[in-house]
Amino acid sequence: MSDNKSEIKFFEQELAGRKLRVEVGKLAGQAHGACTVQYGDTVVLATAVQAESPREGTDFFPLTVDYEERLYAAGKIKGSRFIKREGRPTDEAVLTARLIDRSIRPLFRDIERRDVEVMMTVLSVDHENDPDLPALLGASIALAISPIPWNGPVACVRVGRINGEWVLNPSYEARDKSELEVFVAGTADQLVMIEAGASEVPEEIMAQAIAFGHKQAAKLFPFLQEIIKTCGQAKRAEPELKPEEAAAQAQLRQKVAGCLAGKFEALWQAGSKGLYHDTLNKIMTGLEESLKADNEVSKEARTQGLKLVDEFLDQAARAMVLSQGMRVDGRKLDEVRPLSAEVGVLPRTHGSGLFQRGATQVLSIVTLGAPGAEQTLDGMEEEGKKRFMHHYNFPGYSVGEAKSVRSPGRREIGHGALAEKALLPVIPQDKEKFPYTIRVVSEVLSSNGSSSQASICGSSLALMDAGVPISAAVAGVAMGLITDPKDHSRYAILTDIQGVEDYGGDMDFKVAGTAKGVTAIQLDIKLGGVAFAVLEQALQQSRVARLKILAAMAEAISSPRPEFSPYAPRIVSFRIPVDRIRDVIGPGGKIINEIIDATGVTIDIEDDGLVMITSVSAEASDKAVAWIKNLTREVRVGEVFQGKVTRLMNFGAFVEILPRQEGLVHVSELAWGYVNNVNDVVKVGDTLEVKVIEIDEMGRINLSHRQTMPKPEGYVPPANHGGSNGGSRSRNFRH
Repeated sequence: MSDNKSEIKFFEQELAGRKLRVEVGKLAGQAHGACTVQYGDTVVLATAVQAESPREGTDFFPLTVDYEERLYAAGKIKGSRFIKREGRPTDEAVLTARLIDRSIRPLFRDIERRDVEVMMTVLSVDHENDPDLPALLGASIALAISPIPWNGPVACVRVGRINGEWVLNPSYEARDKSELEVFVAGTADQLVMIEAGASEVPEEIMAQAIAFGHKQAAKLFPFLQEIIKTCGQAKRAEPELKPEEAAAQAQLRQKVAGCLAGKFEALWQAGSKGLYHDTLNKIMTGLEESLKADNEVSKEARTQGLKLVDEFLDQAARAMVLSQGMRVDGRKLDEVRPLSAEVGVLPRTHGSGLFQRGATQVLSIVTLGAPGAEQTLDGMEEEGKKRFMHHYNFPGYSVGEAKSVRSPGRREIGHGALAEKALLPVIPQDKEKFPYTIRVVSEVLSSNGSSSQASICGSSLALMDAGVPISAAVAGVAMGLITDPKDHSRYAILTDIQGVEDYGGDMDFKVAGTAKGVTAIQLDIKLGGVAFAVLEQALQQSRVARLKILAAMAEAISSPRPEFSPYAPRIVSFRIPVDRIRDVIGPGGKIINEIIDATGVTIDIEDDGLVMITSVSAEASDKAVAWIKNLTREVRVGEVFQGKVTRLMNFGAFVEILPRQEGLVHVSELAWGYVNNVNDVVKVGDTLEVKVIEIDEMGRINLSHRQTMPKPEGYVPPANHGGSNGGSRSRNFRH
């Protein structure tokens, strides 16, 4: 429904027990489409703008999707002392932008050449409802009500599963308890995008989660259609070709088709990616020469003709797959490329794994660090620590290109995060049993498709090589789809797609998991959407491929090594009483820094008393452990120590038996015989063997030196056994 204010309209609907509110016309009035979406107390402003004219010389659709986190939304000020405004996007912001991009891009026309910018700005977060969901809904609405040509809208939901029950749009707290998390975006009848993580969930359960999510998302379409009907603007009409232009294009297509007839067979027989591209270049060169020889074809038409090669290549590849059940590289539809796996390939790293599938090759390296090496999270939504990290690098040489090395792009951040999500369920979670910080870096050395999934395989190998006690090996595979453009019910699902099948195909469906079940999914569609039945079939087909890949990996290493690399640090963990933590740290960190300086170890202490000492030297580690345990241990009556005399009094000697713990040896306990003067028996700095004979109600420790020595035969206690203090045992001392 809408209110009575002119130009400002709002719409409300309940979604998973919370109010979803959309407001149009109040903010960002000069954007071509704009709205705010509020879910709970999380508010996102979404805007869409399109350039007036096409970008010259562009052969791709120039879509930009930005997701802007604002710290004020969470009531925060940036932690840096010198920079207080937001800077480069966080990884979380990049991943959310990619999620939205992947959901809306398939619904634009391939021939669109005008720049489109879609921007989501987070204005408020309630730390219960993730802003990615209202951000995607906002992007969908902003585009749908704008004059920008787009075949939306799309709707989205998040699905969890707790104790066997489906949970729609779970809160952050509920997501921590859920065995899976599936973000589903789609049109009313087809799926467009999926992002999922799970704890080794069977394919059947994952398929049910996707189906449930799409069903719930579809319920939002009457609400979205009401907004579009009320606020939508007429879409920009696309200019039609003049009859003579259409005739010229048809004639050009006919000539190109004639030149390319029978040429693609040699392309399918190319045995490598390099030979494939060499053959394709020869085909392109031959076509260009043929068009040059035709006096009726202008220079501009020749350029257009060369651009048609991809289209004819796509048609030929589709026809071969759908009619013959064969792929461009000669494989069967469900066949995985040749596999190889190797571990321990680098001599000084803590763990390494080399995985190759066809021409895609990834080297993954594991580094183990102290608990203090954890990543600190301090973003708009995230706070806390992160002890497992996976990073992904994709240099130009991996695809035979010369390009400058820059900071990680969105693709690298996205692929790294996907592999991290896939591996996280098998990483040891008990910090007391395995306290290490783990960083895995995957270097793509050669790529011909599915490099993100190869990085999962390589990282799994490297983790086992490093001795990280992962619960199971993880592998990933990318599934593709080829459909008949005239009949989408006629299709073929491809296992382990390579580069050309990813580029020219209709789907990139990445599925990772263990032998037990799925740990991560990412779906990208190039059609307007895909039916659930197709994904369900692809999901089951992916399991067969994954088991084959896991078997090949097991030939290299089947379980984590029992020992770490000699170059990896060792961590010793133990607990101390919480009230004794201050004794280890000392005033201003004096004590803990003294231990670190003397031993060279790294010390991390948790608030619950868990102490973790990291060192590559066993001797240094043992020294630090003993030091801390002695600082915090409780002295017991009957224990014997070799202590150091620290002070002398007329009534006895103070002896340090443990670091910062002293006891008194009364003069009567210094010797079996009568002691007239303490100095006659000990001096400051002497080492003295002492026995704990009493701990009084105030915690004061009384020691005896004489009880560590044999009692003399015929010993008779002296009449006055009190020394210079008059023979009585004084309690008026402080220690």
